[in-house]
Amino acid sequence: MTSQTSAAASPAGAEPTAAAPAPVPGVEPANAGGTRLWVERTGKRRYVGHNSRGARVEIGDIAYDEAFTPGELMKVALAGCSGLSADAALARRLGDDVPVTIEVEGLADDDEDRYPALAERLVVDLSALDPAARDRLLTVVHRAIDQHCTVGRTLEAGAQVSLTVVGER
Repeated sequence: MTSQTSAAASPAGAEPTAAAPAPVPGVEPANAGGTRLWVERTGKRRYVGHNSRGARVEIGDIAYDEAFTPGELMKVALAGCSGLSADAALARRLGDDVPVTIEVEGLADDDEDRYPALAERLVVDLSALDPAARDRLLTVVHRAIDQHCTVGRTLEAGAQVSLTVVGER
């Protein structure tokens, strides 16, 4: 699943903080817009995820009511990506204030420690459209998600994951 490497720790005083993680010298973040992403441990099986724009998300195991599990975050990322991908088409045909909910679910296969299938339901009122306009919108929504939801496309294709452990030897 992951390839493994290790590296020496950052210089003293360069440890990550909630304000911003220590940059890796000479390495630009490989994320859109140069956004830096990181998580910090806040307790037993508890982390807080951050981005360099100031957003935060609580991450923990299922025992923590006010935190997302990593699997829940993956599912929410999928639903959010589908929504963003279909948003322009939905708003153009149903109005800028159209209410849309995307539900997502999938149970883990505990023996394989993965989610073998995820299912999304995009809930939107299409009653104002005639049958032909409804069918056109559904085609456009599916096409937009299939072509532009990076999270869904990544999950379907699989992604190579690597891990580098940085620490003193």
